[in-house]
Amino acid sequence: METRYKRHRFPVEIIRYCVWLYYTFPLSYRDIEKMMLYRGIEVTYESLRNWCQKFAQDYAHQIRKRRPAPVDKWHLDEVVVTIKGKQFYLWRAVDAQGQVIDILMQRRRNKGAAKKLFRKLLKGTGSAPGVMVTDKMRSYAAAKQELIPTVEHRQHRGLNNRAENSHRPTRNRERRMGRFKSPGGAQRFLSAFEPIRGYFHPHQHQHSASDYRAIMSQRFEHWRELTGLASVA
Repeated sequence: METRYKRHRFPVEIIRYCVWLYYTFPLSYRDIEKMMLYRGIEVTYESLRNWCQKFAQDYAHQIRKRRPAPVDKWHLDEVVVTIKGKQFYLWRAVDAQGQVIDILMQRRRNKGAAKKLFRKLLKGTGSAPGVMVTDKMRSYAAAKQELIPTVEHRQHRGLNNRAENSHRPTRNRERRMGRFKSPGGAQRFLSAFEPIRGYFHPHQHQHSASDYRAIMSQRFEHWRELTGLASVA
């Protein structure tokens, strides 16, 4: 067993399966507790929460390393998230194929916040896009002019549906969780949720049934590898 799983009462297979369930489907810890109990496995929702907090970020990091580089057309958008009566903004970048490049929870919606997002994206991807698509908020244009002035910038609400639609899984999960409790907690959860969920939702409508099953089989194998469960030949 890998060092990261030492001193855990449950085997790795159960830990990684529960983490996969929580981040791939709109389930609560208590939902998963019941599902495992149906299988004869008694695990508390507190243990499930601890597993997710301990392992999900590492799993998500491994998935990010396996993902293809984003295509050079980026869609950027921000959405309001209310936490304890205060407004925050979830900034998001999605490539032209629907892959979430990165997210950033911030208190403000101005040029400084846009620059912070750009810096995070440039550091994470190692390169600038060829085209950037946003709504008509002026903060994007001001930040772009300072950090990536040569990038083509298209500003039109109708062109940015891809980024706007990518907020839906987050909104669904936010409702299922009864809202986020803190901006830091939201950032930590979404930093793991976006890569894990996205990896196991590969646009099923774009593939034949056989191709979709082959893709999912390959990704399940990757999941076993990155969680320390590579199959033995």
